[in-house]
Amino acid sequence: MTDWTLTLPDHVIVTGTASGLGLECAKTLLSAGSHVLGVDLGDSPAKLKDHPRYQHIVGNVAEEATWKEVAKTAAAGANGSLGLIAAAAILGVGTLEEETLESWKRTWEVNVLGNVIALKTLMPHLQKAEHASVVVVTSVDAHFAEQQLASYASSKAALTGAVRTIALDYARTGIQFNLLAPGPMRAGLFERHLASASDPEKFLATRQARQPLGRITGADEVANSALFLLSKESSAVFGTTVIADGGLTTGFDFRTGSEGSSAHQN
Repeated sequence: MTDWTLTLPDHVIVTGTASGLGLECAKTLLSAGSHVLGVDLGDSPAKLKDHPRYQHIVGNVAEEATWKEVAKTAAAGANGSLGLIAAAAILGVGTLEEETLESWKRTWEVNVLGNVIALKTLMPHLQKAEHASVVVVTSVDAHFAEQQLASYASSKAALTGAVRTIALDYARTGIQFNLLAPGPMRAGLFERHLASASDPEKFLATRQARQPLGRITGADEVANSALFLLSKESSAVFGTTVIADGGLTTGFDFRTGSEGSSAHQN
């Protein structure tokens, strides 16, 4: 039996690298030998800034100027294969009456238009690359409603529809397109949602009990799924959404037995 390793792009652009999933993806890619160009509103994270194969651009993903700078940097340094992991996102919490229109607009600008601008700007470089792969991070909320997250869920649903259509439009170019839909994970967005709860400890315990595995998935675990989709070895997976939620959406309900059900736990 031989060792099996993923064939990853030489150069990968990762958004949202200041924290959470973007940071985990960047760290794993660097460990695998790729060059990483990080993009985030925040500064280069301490864990990455001194790495010889890491570059960082501070900028808003929803602004064209940011992506012009990314494209210029990518064109100057990238040869061979090129990848994109679009993980940057924002999340507003509130009911329809609580969340402002400004919050809705901002969520859609970052979560939808930020990715559209990225793909539109990078498309010439992706098409020129020896091998190109795109992984856009969406959410289980694109398919399943979650209370108080209407603006976020709707933005991820719109993003999913856009990327799947773009994948079909450019299918014969050889660019690999896929979406990754995490469930709750111990990263920025979930942590902020947790912090907004009236009783964070109870909220966390309840959410963990819903998970078939009994825990919230780690951002590093979801990053591994992103890297598989980015690799050449995932060539049979195209234009679709891979759900990485620790089994949360496997069924409509998960019983632990504590609710008086007949469920048996090993």
